Amino acid sequence: MKVAVIGTGYVGLTTAVSLAMNGHDVMGIDVVADKINALKQGHSPIYEPGLDEALQQVLAKGSIAFSTHLEKAEEAQIIFLCVGTPEAEDGEADLSFVMTAVEQIKELHLRSPHSRVIIIKSTVPVGTGDELAALLRPFDGLFVVSNPEFLREGNALHDALHPSRIVVGVEEEAALVMVKELYAGVEAPWVVTTRSNAELIKYAANAFLATRISFMNELARLSAAIGTDVTTIAYGMGLDNRIGRHFLRAGLGFGGSCFPKDTIALLQVAKKNGVRLSILEQVREVNRTQPEWFLSQLQTKLPELNGKRIALLGLSFKPETDDIREAPSLQVIQLLQRAGAQIRAYDPVCTASVQAIYPDVTYVTDPHDAFRDADAAILVTEWSACIALDWAKVKANMAKPLLFDGRNAWPAKELREAGFFYMGVGKGGG
Repeated sequence: MKVAVIGTGYVGLTTAVSLAMNGHDVMGIDVVADKINALKQGHSPIYEPGLDEALQQVLAKGSIAFSTHLEKAEEAQIIFLCVGTPEAEDGEADLSFVMTAVEQIKELHLRSPHSRVIIIKSTVPVGTGDELAALLRPFDGLFVVSNPEFLREGNALHDALHPSRIVVGVEEEAALVMVKELYAGVEAPWVVTTRSNAELIKYAANAFLATRISFMNELARLSAAIGTDVTTIAYGMGLDNRIGRHFLRAGLGFGGSCFPKDTIALLQVAKKNGVRLSILEQVREVNRTQPEWFLSQLQTKLPELNGKRIALLGLSFKPETDDIREAPSLQVIQLLQRAGAQIRAYDPVCTASVQAIYPDVTYVTDPHDAFRDADAAILVTEWSACIALDWAKVKANMAKPLLFDGRNAWPAKELREAGFFYMGVGKGGG
């Protein structure tokens, strides 16, 4: 099928490349000319494992192209909306990019009218699909479908090619037929429902995963107080197949492009409809205060941070991505600097992005160099480069052998035996 993808960010580019890999003729559209020029050369604007190589393969095959002009895709039968829906000042999703794209589609359809399915991949408030369908009703042959994404950063290409489920919110049989043709050959369970249901499935999924993380972080606080080990607690919980083992890791809290934005957007939807989601409110509060709580644990060993040298390992919100949106590292840096600490930081891919926000941090290109003369070290993101370390070299570099593991990823027993003081998140006992 001929497909256009409006927006070549994390979701849009992964969607476009995966569809091209599955044999469709894809045109990626973006207003940023520099990004489009880089994509034409096979260079992805985001760090995502395997994406550069896959992009270059589909470019070589001629199954994908890029442009700043939607009219270049006038033959498209399917148009994906993969534009940003950032958090507005009031917490609601900002739909301005969506509406701009819709206006472009209307102009395209007036010039070249034929049946088209507009697939909303962007995460949008419940009811948006119905509103767009009503707006486009005068344009014969345009159908609106909600098809939310469930991509994990760091595994996005795999998830696009092998989705856990395909959720389709659709009202017209003709549109459903085209969507089924689009995904022909992709093995996954289907959920065919209303547009509003599809939109809420996306928000509910992210909100529930965020809830699991904050619940474990609250248990970590309790474990720190009473001497239990939250990692053992999580293991025991996860063996219950009604619970499962995923998203039970305590740490410094969630970040990224989805959970923070989508939880507040869902709260705003609820508020507008006179419903209070009190559990989700607490989820966000726990997440907001988790870095502060963790640093209070550090201060039980290092009470005065003014003038202390702190090594910071990992800056992206999770490993295998360069995304720093709502990354816990940003709050940790802010809190440490407010307390007067001096920071040496390492990350394998996103140093420049953080440096643009905090230029007065010392950034290093070797993780071992971050430990030089450090009074304490904090693991923020569990990159393999931040875990697989020469611990003898680390100890020799540090002024004080104090390790604070914000992801419970360092080898606690080995480090304690090597003479380090080790503190994890809620790891009070064995």
